[in-house]
Amino acid sequence: MKLYKFSLALMMGIGVLTSCESELDVENVNRQTATTFGQTADELEESVIAAYNHTRMEGTYARVGYNYDVCRGDEVWNSSQVWYLPYDDLNSAIDNEMNQWVWRDWYYTINVCNYILSKFTDKPDNSALSKQWQRIKGQALFLRGLSYYNLAGYYQNPTLMLNYDDYAKLETLYSANSSYDDVLKQAETDFSEAMTLLPTRDEGGQWSLGRVTCGAAAGYYARALMMHPTKDNLQKALEVLTDIINTADGGNQKYGAYKLMANYGDNFREGSAYENNAESLYEVQFLDYGTQGTDDEWTPVNTSANATQGHAIESNFGPGDFGGWADLSASPWLYNLFKAEKTKNNSLDPRLYWTIGTYETEWENFEYGNMCYGKKMAADDYVVTNNNYGGLPIAKWTNMRTGLYESVVTGLHCGINLRMMRYSDVLLRAAECENEINGPTAKAIEWINIVRRRANLNDLQVADFTSADKLFEQIANVERPKEFGCEFGRGFDLIRWGFFYNAERLQQIKEHAAVNFWTKDDYAKGNVKYTPKDPVSYNGSSKSSFDNWLAGHEFIPIYIGILNANPKLTGNSANNTSSNASYYSSNGITIHPVVDLDK
Repeated sequence: MKLYKFSLALMMGIGVLTSCESELDVENVNRQTATTFGQTADELEESVIAAYNHTRMEGTYARVGYNYDVCRGDEVWNSSQVWYLPYDDLNSAIDNEMNQWVWRDWYYTINVCNYILSKFTDKPDNSALSKQWQRIKGQALFLRGLSYYNLAGYYQNPTLMLNYDDYAKLETLYSANSSYDDVLKQAETDFSEAMTLLPTRDEGGQWSLGRVTCGAAAGYYARALMMHPTKDNLQKALEVLTDIINTADGGNQKYGAYKLMANYGDNFREGSAYENNAESLYEVQFLDYGTQGTDDEWTPVNTSANATQGHAIESNFGPGDFGGWADLSASPWLYNLFKAEKTKNNSLDPRLYWTIGTYETEWENFEYGNMCYGKKMAADDYVVTNNNYGGLPIAKWTNMRTGLYESVVTGLHCGINLRMMRYSDVLLRAAECENEINGPTAKAIEWINIVRRRANLNDLQVADFTSADKLFEQIANVERPKEFGCEFGRGFDLIRWGFFYNAERLQQIKEHAAVNFWTKDDYAKGNVKYTPKDPVSYNGSSKSSFDNWLAGHEFIPIYIGILNANPKLTGNSANNTSSNASYYSSNGITIHPVVDLDK
């Protein structure tokens, strides 16, 4: 089911509610306060829904909180050369107000979660809690852990706020930065405890549709560990990921049964037939288009009882000619990566159809055919994202290929649930951890092959991978881009792999993100001979997202207004343009060299 919000629950998310002082000190018994509300489980359920709702705001996953990371990676570039450009080029100024939106909205979520968890301070024994109370606490812990996971991945050293009472006084409300590792460890702690409190998706039944489960908590626990990939953390992550896989294979059902959907495209459509499916560990819930309200909720303070409850990812991805905002496009590198390997039937990888919206001859009889919204595409009529700069349209999280709508659903109206963690990610992460710990093994390659078989690709062979470095190259720059291309997470990957602090790797992602600007008019006049599909030579390209990257700017700077308001808070590496290279060397984290997979 989709999660709806209640007005009182939203009011609780605004912060500590205090009543005005009265000389008669008369308490209005009809007015709910942060102290009186939440004494029962049924009341706290409303706050839980408020916490879920805040994960669907502009700065969390409804628009910029998702797209900042998409364009921070090497698979996507900014085709509008305006909106998101500072985040695509990794050079956002410290006084750019957009820097605070992700910070604002995730701390808003943390505020609600801390309020919920404050009601458990006198209930330390989780085993003594009823099932309803356990689930309430588990959801609050997961969503707080998710908040800190995102804050660390974007801002590096945000502040930890764990006690709801600390909001009541300025001396405790304003707190200092916490270290990158400490923030991630807090996320791990929250996910780990949530794993013990939440049911599996099977146990949860109808309740679990749209809510987090222990499987989601376990998956994100592994993700948080892998963001600071010491050998110890990778071993812990591997154990959890293996448990999820064993469960899916019919084992002890510790985390519930998961499997890959037979049709890859089912992960990117709206509707109850596709959403919250067997592959999804965690997804953000949005109302299907046509069932929504009329009011866009861009911030946590302009809440409406008639909210759309959709997202604007489609607006940012959608081609301008079809009503999209034409901001983000898939990189030519990603397109040509798909084209480089055919299936067992000598066909295109079906994941290309759902990732990048290009015309291909063999798509004529595949799914909805060569359709761009309601228009049939022609072989010689290139649909580009932006008319001024070109760009290959991103099909994911849009209705370009779904056959439902004839134009882009603009604003906060797209109803496709964002699948934030899929079972394929469990498999590829398990393979990565296994490779890091034990080198290339048959087990690691089998986990990769499970994902490849859905696309009908030939199995990889152990004999083809003579080193851990080579198998890592396959995972990082072939398997993950093709499976998760243009989805949230690639920017997080580049950070955890240390690619910014190895000269070869930095050059590699510059090449991946290289683009050539293109217009139909220039092409028709013969001014340019290339098409948007053609491979791009970095040396002759119009630009690359990482051309002007400076040390430390893999993170978003903390907004100057936040620093000015909190005297205890200091900037991060992006504020100070300081290198994080020593973090990897001092923690013994491997930054793999570039390997030529053809040798």
